[in-house]
Amino acid sequence: QVQLVETGGGLVQAGGSLRLSCAATGSMFSIDAMGWYSQATGKQREVVALITSGGDTNYGDSVQGRFTISGDNAKKTVYLQMDSLKPEDTAVYYCYAALFGLHYWGQGTQVTVSS
Repeated sequence: QVQLVETGGGLVQAGGSLRLSCAATGSMFSIDAMGWYSQATGKQREVVALITSGGDTNYGDSVQGRFTISGDNAKKTVYLQMDSLKPEDTAVYYCYAALFGLHYWGQGTQVTVSS
């Protein structure tokens, strides 16, 4: 059973930066892919950024060029550097991991960007 422990998030002014971290515990195997999804109030959950164990990355259109995902395979940890934040980035951010075809989610961390 994989558990995802998220840290980071909080309140920041528009134009500011935040860094999210997520560590996967409970598995002795390498994680196939990790990343972040966001869900704003009243909206569907959508992909923010993903990274595979091989280092391939994928970003949602709205964060391209502003957010950077990176990972540490040995620590089974993924990071999301969020720069040039906008009020529309306000959402709960969920850590995600895929392993052997199974999907795991963190508990979510709130990111609020004030204008």
